Amino acid sequence: MAWVYYLKLVDTKFQAQCLAARFEDAQGWLYRQVPKYVGVFRTKHGRYGIKVLW
Repeated sequence: MAWVYYLKLVDTKFQAQCLAARFEDAQGWLYRQVPKYVGVFRTKHGRYGIKVLW
């Protein structure tokens, strides 16, 4: 399995954690299945993103 990176970078870790919470939600607003793992990562430029493992 491979990581899927959500294509939106945000400025703060809080915003990234909010997006991650939406991915983990059983009623998921983006996808119909619940991912196995959702993580927040930081780029070398200081922005934050979401990575998902289905």
